[in-house]
Amino acid sequence: MQRLVKTAIFTANRREAEQSCLALLQACDAVSKLSQIHAHVLKSGLQNNPLVLTKFAATASDLKAIDYASSFLFSGDADTHLYDSFLFNTVIRAYAQTSHEKHKALCFYNVMVQGSVLPNKFTYPFVLKACAGIGDLNLGKSVHGSVVKFGFDADVHVCNTMVHMYCCCGGGIEFARKVFDEMPKLDSVSWSAMIGGYVRVGWSTDSVELFREMQMAGVKPDEITMVSVLSACTDLGALELGKWVESYIEKEGIHKSVELCNALIDMFAKCGNVDKALKLFRNMSGRTIVSWTSVIDGLAMHGRGMEAIALAGHVKEASEFIQKMPIEPNPIVMRTLISACHAHGELKLGESITKQLIRSEPMQESNYVLLSNIYAKMNHWDKKTKIREAMDKKGMKKIPGSTMIELDHEIYEFVAGDKSHRQSKEIYEMVEEMGRKMKKAGYVPTTSEVLLDINEEDKEDALNRHSEKLAIAFALLNTPPGTPIRIVKNLRVCNDCHSATKFISKVYNREIVVRDRNRFHHFKDGMCSCRDFW
Repeated sequence: MQRLVKTAIFTANRREAEQSCLALLQACDAVSKLSQIHAHVLKSGLQNNPLVLTKFAATASDLKAIDYASSFLFSGDADTHLYDSFLFNTVIRAYAQTSHEKHKALCFYNVMVQGSVLPNKFTYPFVLKACAGIGDLNLGKSVHGSVVKFGFDADVHVCNTMVHMYCCCGGGIEFARKVFDEMPKLDSVSWSAMIGGYVRVGWSTDSVELFREMQMAGVKPDEITMVSVLSACTDLGALELGKWVESYIEKEGIHKSVELCNALIDMFAKCGNVDKALKLFRNMSGRTIVSWTSVIDGLAMHGRGMEAIALAGHVKEASEFIQKMPIEPNPIVMRTLISACHAHGELKLGESITKQLIRSEPMQESNYVLLSNIYAKMNHWDKKTKIREAMDKKGMKKIPGSTMIELDHEIYEFVAGDKSHRQSKEIYEMVEEMGRKMKKAGYVPTTSEVLLDINEEDKEDALNRHSEKLAIAFALLNTPPGTPIRIVKNLRVCNDCHSATKFISKVYNREIVVRDRNRFHHFKDGMCSCRDFW
């Protein structure tokens, strides 16, 4: 009897100590207090109590001190075989959400499995998010195998996270689609994950097509879905589709979060309607740095802003202005200034600015091309060669040029010399007609753009087959006279196509809007809004 009484008292005291620790952790708001609670846990003999330790880990995570908690939880004398899945999930989740230590989430997942603590359906979304952050496809496949082994491959939440994981890993997009297609049940998150995944890898046409399938399936999209769809419209330069998406958002009453408003601003700005982007920006009740960046990028792409300074020929003053800007200049502004340096003979300044741009975007091959062109104009051929060698070492390859055009809500893509279109014969006949009319108006082909050892006539023929000219010819054939033409080039538009488009806008009385990698070009009456600086 006496032993039972002592046991009851011990249990009551233990429960009281447990409740006391939980209350202290609930109120903890600083790492210094956490260390004091740590001492209290040890003094109370609760260092192996899963409930207290789980709360300790969660509190540490909130205070950005998960390393402190894990060093305590998994120290040499810790009795980890008493730990449960809740504790492990808390630690794994904390590391999966960190920016630079996601690999530790996988380490603790391995400790969990090796310690015979069974993972549950809440474990794998955290582990898969860590894999997504690391971006290791083989690692993701390994975790996928464990998901199947433990029987969670039919859980919609786990599968949604798996789709996201594969989309984030290089070369994983087809695995993501396979998981998506094999899911027994799809919800709006499933569709959003796959649509967003296509956008992430640049398969924007597939993203739009999948969104249409989502509508046919009768699944209502949420704001996250619409952000991805708008990003696809932005990538494709599909203004009319983007307008329809905005109307759809209004009609369906989809919550216009800050993120969704930012996506709308970015879409309108980069699809050619910067005034609409500005209107949306001014009507926002709350703005983020992304809101400001999107609208500033849009203005810069349309040549409305500091670019005017670089055009009176005051390149040095423009450079000083950029250095004094209250925000860091974006790459578009920098490239505009570099083009001005190139045109006005300020090659040393252009070299300096381009090197600065390379430091901020070390894997952007167009920056190296800019520097290479500057060295060519300076006759520094040895430096030009070294730049090309540096690009080879970094594994940078020339991206194939292509031009897209939206017509009747369909996206058409052309590449140089493209003959795959059903109107190919008519398109090339139109290109010939364009050439005759342009030459009559004074156009002279810039054959120096063709870096091949061929005669001048063949060089002109090569220029005529550039993707921009094919897309414009297609538009002239299929749109009413006098209506605007909008095309999107994935690379910087070449000097010859830029010159040709000015003549086309005049001889065919068309406003032509071209979005290339650097900016927007508004061609009208033989002039371009960029004033030949891009």
